[in-house]
Amino acid sequence: MRYSDEHKKETRAKVLLAAGQVFRKEGYGGAGIDALTKAAGVTNGAFYGHFKSKGEAFLTAVLAGMEELLQGIVALKAEGAGGWLKAFVSYYLGYKRTCDLGDSCALPTLSVDVMRSDEDTRLAYTRALERLVTEIATGLPKDASREAAGVSPEDRALLLLALLTGGVTLARAVNDAGLSDRIARLVAVEALRDAGC
Repeated sequence: MRYSDEHKKETRAKVLLAAGQVFRKEGYGGAGIDALTKAAGVTNGAFYGHFKSKGEAFLTAVLAGMEELLQGIVALKAEGAGGWLKAFVSYYLGYKRTCDLGDSCALPTLSVDVMRSDEDTRLAYTRALERLVTEIATGLPKDASREAAGVSPEDRALLLLALLTGGVTLARAVNDAGLSDRIARLVAVEALRDAGC
């Protein structure tokens, strides 16, 4: 039986969504093909019809997660004008810190596996991160004194992502809800202050 192009696209999207969730929850090493296909509700043949390997599925899931973050930032900037950054930090350290791990942001959950991956994956990740940095930098308030000191808007955007990613990682790792909230609160204050808000 030959499937329509629409069916193939839907199946690929379903496999990609499931792969992203499984890789976030289990890590690259803990996510076998069987777990990926079971989560997507497809056969191994269907999986391999869309991805040549687990590594290709991982790379695609990482890039999809980073694209989701990028599009979220674009949408917040379009909707929130000057207040977009506070909304972003609040959402990131709120919902993205407390949601199911499978729905969390790709940066804190998948970056550690990217470090251990092949050069092609790391290069693609680097380029996607650079796009995120550029998008954030274009929405940061001007800070003439920091720019005069050699700190570019891109530097500030990179620092913001590092603070948020590290903060979410620590806040998710602790088993004390009060400490998790405290980490998130402190990171939010520092991230917004450093970004110029």
